[in-house]
Amino acid sequence: MKRLPGCMLLGLLLLVPQVGYPVELVGKGRLTSVSSAQLAEVLADKTGKVVLVNFWASWCTPCLKEIPTLVELAERYRDQGFELVPVSLDDPGDIEVIVVPFLNRWFPDFSSYTRLDLDMDTVVSVVDPAWNEILPTSYIINRDGTVVEQLQGGETIDVFAAAILPLLHD
Repeated sequence: MKRLPGCMLLGLLLLVPQVGYPVELVGKGRLTSVSSAQLAEVLADKTGKVVLVNFWASWCTPCLKEIPTLVELAERYRDQGFELVPVSLDDPGDIEVIVVPFLNRWFPDFSSYTRLDLDMDTVVSVVDPAWNEILPTSYIINRDGTVVEQLQGGETIDVFAAAILPLLHD
């Protein structure tokens, strides 16, 4: 079988029509693209729950190390009114070519939103208009829909639990 040069293969991939969203991943995971306005609606619908919004990207090593921790948090506290809302800040044009294959390989059961806005600051500004572009960044939102804490850099499950548990027991 003859191998195509990398630039030719990339060109062919760019010609493949984009699949509509949400995109099913291998396993149980899925990606759903949202605009900043749609993300605001998603968060508004979660009023009454404790929410952790996590902004991540496939090119961010601390983000990727944190994903298993986030999945464990979601499973551990789901029955207590906790919900995880991960949002990929990868470029919208990279979702099919980079993010989907990456997640299929490493995190097939991980579900996430992806941004439609070209500027990643636009989608993060739904939660934090003064975001400093550090990834990963997580925001803890209380049951009233108010951001009560920001956590930056890859965090441990103990750090997340310490921020979440008091809110779950309010």
